[in-house]
Amino acid sequence: MKFAVIGGTGLIGSQVVKNLNAVGHEAVPHAQSTGIDVISGQGLGEAVAGADVIVNLTNSPTFDEASPAFFQTSMDNLLAAAQKGGVGHFVVLSIVGADQVPELDYYRAKVLQEDILAAGPVPYSIVRATQFMEFMEAVLSWTADGDTVRLPATPIQPIASKDVADAVAEVAAGAPLGGIRNIAGPEVFSLDELGRITLTHKGDSRTVVTDPTAGMFAVVKGDVLTDKDAHLAPTRYVDWLS
Repeated sequence: MKFAVIGGTGLIGSQVVKNLNAVGHEAVPHAQSTGIDVISGQGLGEAVAGADVIVNLTNSPTFDEASPAFFQTSMDNLLAAAQKGGVGHFVVLSIVGADQVPELDYYRAKVLQEDILAAGPVPYSIVRATQFMEFMEAVLSWTADGDTVRLPATPIQPIASKDVADAVAEVAAGAPLGGIRNIAGPEVFSLDELGRITLTHKGDSRTVVTDPTAGMFAVVKGDVLTDKDAHLAPTRYVDWLS
């Protein structure tokens, strides 16, 4: 099959392209660097021409109140191009528990993206993943202050980007789900515990202080960012660190 992977040069997209091509499909990466613009619509018609499947892995340039507008416009443009091009399957990557954290602009924006896709004219699949292991460095940097890092005890079920890409490629190559598949890492940690494990492994002497008000994940209530019933990926966090 032919796949148009929008956002195909990023962390997940580049691995999805590699996976699909490795098993004999034709997966073509598209991004701003290849001449497409999901906001203006430039190049989208050509990008999806002849594609059986669109995999949309583009991301908002900001995580603030501007993110809903990005997903609204980009999805409208991509769905119009997909319908005109006769695409039979449209896949997006979202976040486990996104609909349970309306306090976060970005999570509301991802739910909007899901809703636009579900209401659209193209058969679809939504893959929801838990937090990427690769993002832990950024999470630590948000609330670092001198010799301490403040983190809440929010339950997190980290997943490796490789495992996310494997799942996205598998779903994209299959029949449209017409719904959501949740994928998650094999272990649940509190975020503060995950911070301590990360710093210890890296030989970083900073101390993690448990602070229920610290950082973006402070607004998360309960364990909504985890899912014990999800499709569990194989990579454990300490193995990924190694």
